[in-house]
Amino acid sequence: MSLSKVTFTNAEGQTLSGRLELPADQHPHNFALFAHCFTCNKNLGAVRNISRGLTSQGFGVLRFDFTGLGESEGDFADTNFSGNVEDLIAAADFLAEIYEAPSLLIGHSLGGAAAIFAAAQINTIKAITTVGAPSHPRHVKHLLKSGLEEIEANGVAVVNLSGRDFTIKKQFIDDLETKSLPEVAKNLGKALLVMHSPQDTTVGIKNAEEIYHAAKHPKSFVTLDGADHLLMRKEDSNYVGMVIAGWSSRYVDIPDTPQLRSTHQVVASLGNDEGFTTQMKVGNHYMVADEPESVGGKDFGPTPYELVSAGLSACTAMTIKMYVARKGWDLQNIEVHTSYDKKHAEDCENCEDPTAKIDTFEREIKLEGTLDEKQIKRILQIADKCPVHKTLHSETQVVTTLIR
Repeated sequence: MSLSKVTFTNAEGQTLSGRLELPADQHPHNFALFAHCFTCNKNLGAVRNISRGLTSQGFGVLRFDFTGLGESEGDFADTNFSGNVEDLIAAADFLAEIYEAPSLLIGHSLGGAAAIFAAAQINTIKAITTVGAPSHPRHVKHLLKSGLEEIEANGVAVVNLSGRDFTIKKQFIDDLETKSLPEVAKNLGKALLVMHSPQDTTVGIKNAEEIYHAAKHPKSFVTLDGADHLLMRKEDSNYVGMVIAGWSSRYVDIPDTPQLRSTHQVVASLGNDEGFTTQMKVGNHYMVADEPESVGGKDFGPTPYELVSAGLSACTAMTIKMYVARKGWDLQNIEVHTSYDKKHAEDCENCEDPTAKIDTFEREIKLEGTLDEKQIKRILQIADKCPVHKTLHSETQVVTTLIR
């Protein structure tokens, strides 16, 4: 995962702070926007975990603080639900201008309601997911009940939410009353996934039912059995991220993985605009090779010499296991650590000459089990007999022909 801090301005000219997460091993195939819960921020554990679940499946994710929250500018007391929707639209415009327009929108709690309203105004959004969302934005009023009378009487009140004080003005309440989420959901015309926990005591499961029934197909519902409203358990938010990634793949455009074919065991394909990022078919498996950023690569995959080292490590472990299995020895686990470098030969007579360096693979082996010294000594001897080890020590040839 690649994480960077970004900022953009909202409709009022205020700077909003966000985090852009990108996949570690590829360019994002789609971008997603995340709307956090009421009075939360972009760094809530559940928000981070859901985002990482998406980036692990190739999405780029922008999570940001709404106006007046977290690191974003503005006074929360002057914000309202409509402002949250406008912030989401500003975030979508930012992605479209700097990276790529978002196709997926995710909203948690009141952020889920805002996501539905915003999706109706962002043409590029193809799929929306709500997590623990209220079916009516005004549902949030029950969280403010301790200060509602004061707000109605004085136009403003300080309300304690989850141990923090927030100033709420009457315009916030009035704005909530004007929003009809079922009406927007009914005319959405985009794929919708509703996720909710039956045990949610903050926003009851009835809300999910109302959102689901209001929306038209394609729509889906996934129960988050046992989860709390804020998804405080890591396994719950991880699950949400992976489900959203899988579900949305039916509705967003994901480029096909290059189907490389060859009569050989391995084929590597590198386009003119891909830098050093090389698509590979290794046996029946697809993978990527690359170079570090320090030499102009994107570090989306192992380097060629790391792949060679990986072959030596894997072959060593397999060879040892086959031998030990035949002997019936108690070896529970094998770790083979290999690195590559060019070093001077131990008997080098002219070490200042760069050509005096030789290819060196340093291999360290960790054995777990009940083994005596004689068995360990024999295992280390067997390691040197693995086929890849022998190949590296033998005289080899590479025969090259041109495919026409």
